[in-house]
Amino acid sequence: MLVTAIEARPLRSLDRVRIELDPGIVSVVGPNGVGKTNLVEALYFALTGRSFRTSDRRDLIPFGESLARAEATVRDEDGLERRLLASVSRSEGRRHLLDGSPADPATLARNRPPVAVFAPDRLSLVKGPPSERRAHLDGFAAARWPARTELRKRFGQALAQRNALLSRVAAGHAAATELDVWDSSLAAAAAPLIAARDEAVAELAAPFATATAELGLEAGSLSYAPRAAGSAEEIRAGLEQRRDQDVRLGRSSWGPHLDELKLEARDRSLRRYGSQGQQRAALLALLFAEREVLLGARRVIPLLLLDDVMSELDPGRRERLVARLDDGGQALITAADEESLPGRALTSVVRMPFAAEPGAAAA
Repeated sequence: MLVTAIEARPLRSLDRVRIELDPGIVSVVGPNGVGKTNLVEALYFALTGRSFRTSDRRDLIPFGESLARAEATVRDEDGLERRLLASVSRSEGRRHLLDGSPADPATLARNRPPVAVFAPDRLSLVKGPPSERRAHLDGFAAARWPARTELRKRFGQALAQRNALLSRVAAGHAAATELDVWDSSLAAAAAPLIAARDEAVAELAAPFATATAELGLEAGSLSYAPRAAGSAEEIRAGLEQRRDQDVRLGRSSWGPHLDELKLEARDRSLRRYGSQGQQRAALLALLFAEREVLLGARRVIPLLLLDDVMSELDPGRRERLVARLDDGGQALITAADEESLPGRALTSVVRMPFAAEPGAAAA
């Protein structure tokens, strides 16, 4: 599944911009400040309906405008093209359309490739709170095993319902015995989610270690640290044992909503002790590991968006990075100049700022 074109009209500094994208590696080259990151963000926004730089989509709206809009054309393996359009306005909120019509998130996700982003702003995946890593891991598991897409949602719903009842019990508006049903429901939703996370990390661990070594991070490791484990019945029993504590807290204090995905180097947490360079290498290695696993499983290969990825790599590691991208799929790389890119990354180049009239730029 390939993205064949991206339009931004307008979005941040981009206005009436359209570029066509080739398969393989597409390099976006231009001086700092010309909008390369904005172009990457526009593509991500069109495909996912979100930004990887901000939680408030209205930040994408240019100054003096009322709307931000981006559209991507996606071609599947049968040659069928679909259009995904995302927009946000100050007055009407946000929209995410498939071929001009509203669609639910699951349908939208089936009609686009998975998207993985490397950008300085994305280092929060390594150095930020565990919730970001859990969400990322669940997203990978859904791409790896599409039948498991709803596991995270089901658990979240069961957790919210149990927490609501805990608050009522704590306030004296419900009996503690009413938690029996929700303990069972939460455990039934938790067990397959934990199993999916464990299986996902088991597949990712070896390629992650290999990728970190190639990127200069010695003894890099990836591991899963579940707060709860075992069968649904064992998890239910654990919830029952902690019931008094949970009632005092007014929330569930045990379960996969507290799990951690551990990224380490030499058995030391990269979140706590890693330098920025090490954290960058770990983020990139995680994206490469996911890509390798999906390639091996013959799943839809992620579209990699690599913003300013070359700036802290020496020439040898740049060559190895590009070699990893040259085995299928599609990637967009930004760079300030062509000299920082290996030759095989220069087959398809988008140069910014665009010299042609607005709206006419081609890879």
